[in-house]
Amino acid sequence: MTADDTPGASLDTWIGAADRALRAIFAPAHASRPVPQPAAAPAAGAAAGGSELSPDERRRAAALMRVNHAGEIAAQALYHGQAIVARSETTRRLLLEAAREEADHLAWCESRLKELESRPSLLNPLWYGGSFFIGALAALAGDRASLGFVVETERQVEGHLDEHLGRLPAGDLRSRAIVHQMRADEAAHGANARAAGGMELPGPVRALMRRTAGIMTGLAYWV
Repeated sequence: MTADDTPGASLDTWIGAADRALRAIFAPAHASRPVPQPAAAPAAGAAAGGSELSPDERRRAAALMRVNHAGEIAAQALYHGQAIVARSETTRRLLLEAAREEADHLAWCESRLKELESRPSLLNPLWYGGSFFIGALAALAGDRASLGFVVETERQVEGHLDEHLGRLPAGDLRSRAIVHQMRADEAAHGANARAAGGMELPGPVRALMRRTAGIMTGLAYWV
């Protein structure tokens, strides 16, 4: 193992991590892919982003997309924390590539929140800081455990997104298109991590991850 392979060996690594954190939390998100669009033509009011929804439907859609936006902040942080501690460059590249795709999700959710005339979670710095620490802690157990953490995280995220598809207003085709594409990407991230050697995590760890995610999603829905 060279010095470059040692977690945290380079000052540049930490500077890059700080830059990614500031961009994720404070800078407007930029997507490398266009916002997913509904397969069916949207209703006449859809161009305005939310006028096709009743006030109650708009509030519900905005709350769910705020949760998804907070989840993408957390996903960025998890991948960044894992990458900075990764043992191998191959694992580090896989994690940062997944983080770049998650940045698309972040931008899409941010765009949809603006259309719904709503805002992201006020606790985003907390979500980022806590998730970065959890990601780095998971990676300290080694690359196989870190990749297994990705597999389990994405499995749980898929479940959350399935739940959101059931709760989003049926007429909110724009939000639903975004969530469908996010779910497909999360499944691919989990499959890639499993193929790269991710191990199955112990049951108590998986349960703790579910409880932690539940706290975050509950708070982000309102705050």
